[in-house]
Formats: sequence, structure tokens, C-alpha cells
Amino acid sequence: MVQTTPKIAEIDPVWRRICDEARDAITTEPLLGGMIHGTVLHHKSLERALSFRMSQKLASAEMSEQILREIADEAYRAEPSLGEAARADIVAVFERDPACHRFLQPLLYFKGFQAIQAYRVGHWLWEQGRNDLAYFFQMRVSEVFGIDVHPAAKIGKGIMIDHAHSIVIGETAVVGDNVSMLHSVTLGGTGKEDDDRHPKIADGVLIGAGAKVLGNITVGHCSRIAAGSVVLEAVPPMKTVAGVPAKIVGEAGCSQPSITMDQLLSGEI
Repeated sequence: MVQTTPKIAEIDPVWRRICDEARDAITTEPLLGGMIHGTVLHHKSLERALSFRMSQKLASAEMSEQILREIADEAYRAEPSLGEAARADIVAVFERDPACHRFLQPLLYFKGFQAIQAYRVGHWLWEQGRNDLAYFFQMRVSEVFGIDVHPAAKIGKGIMIDHAHSIVIGETAVVGDNVSMLHSVTLGGTGKEDDDRHPKIADGVLIGAGAKVLGNITVGHCSRIAAGSVVLEAVPPMKTVAGVPAKIVGEAGCSQPSITMDQLLSGEI
């Protein structure tokens, strides 16, 4: 018996689900058929769909959609971990954002997800020594999505950025896996110092809206930073910090705060 190679969608459950949801969405809202076909169903893999969507969003008079798509395709071919991270990000958004009901939504509509995927391509360019092109990606992501992430920053997988307005992540910042943050978060420096000057966020951290984490400090794994806090000192693992400046106000409250997304302080202050 001659065996045939299975289609990519059949061995990629995330992409298969996105395609199924895309077909359902067209049935429900036929007016979106052209956009959904062009963005999803016309492509053979999530990576190709991401390249297409990214190039659509970032194209300008300075750089065409075709060139941007070729750059993104090159990145996804050369570095399979980019596609793996994108899948983890989709699952993270679906599991943690109550406004996300389908895997399809981040790809089509959520600027936090789209911006992080564009950052990942920019970071790949940075790692290849193509710094000016990486800076171009940073500039366009900032202009289009309102998120400013330096291409040299290191960001893990399973990232969820809810609302995603006014996010700033500095050059030497490190963000671990399975981190969740809300809008207006800054991972910045404290002045004009050079070299290693930005925060190191460990796995599983939850950062509330408007929080500022400043300086080369470590935020321990599975900790929580309350909304509006200004963090200037290291945070131990599995603690909750709040205030200006932030102080430890209690335990994290659970083993995976970035997944539960529980931001209530429960009378800890």
C-alpha cells in the first residue's frame, strides 16, 4: 500500500483548529469571507499565515508587503522555534483571556499577539546581525500596535499580553515562559546607564496593568505585581508586590498566577 504524506493541518492541532474555526466564521459572517480566506485558509501552515498577516499589518510606503513577507518567511524557515512560540502564545491567550473564545481570534484581531510575533521576527533578525532591519520592525510594531519592544530583548513562549496598549520592553530585558501582562506595563531602565540595565522576569509571572518594573532586577518565578505598582527592588519567587514603591504584601496566592490571572489582593495590604 502506498502511504501518502498527511497534510500539515492533520498533524498540527493548533493550525487544524484555526482552519476549522475560520470555516465556521465564514459561515456565520460571510462578509468576512475574503479576509479570512486570504489570511487563513489560503495558507498551508500557521507560519505562512503569520507571515502574510504580519506583512499586511507592517507594510508602508517605506517597505512593501511583499518584502516583509519574504523576510518573515525566511525567519520561519530558518528558526522553527518561532512557530512553536506562536502556537504556545495562541494557547496562552485562549486559556487566559476571557474575551478570547477561539484560536482564530489572536491571529486575526489581537494586537498583543500580532505584535509579539512581529517582535520575534525582529529578534531573529537581531540575532543574525541585521540590526537596522530589526530596528525597522521595532519601529513599525510601535507605530501600528502601540507596543515598543526592543529587538534585542529576550522573550519566552506562552506569552499573553491583554489589551496590549503602551507596552514598553527594554533592550536588555528578559521575559520567561508563560508570563502574562496587561496594558501599560513598562520593563525599563532607571536612567542613562548602559549595559545590562533592564528587568529579568522569570517564568509564570503576572504583571498587572500600568505596572513599572525598572532596573536590572529579578522578578522571581510565579510572582504577582499588582496594577499600578513601581518595582525598584528584586521580587522573590511566588510573592505578591504592590505599591509605589512596591513592597511584598503576601504570597502569590496560587502556584500559577499568570494562568489564573487573579489580580485581587484579598486584603493582603
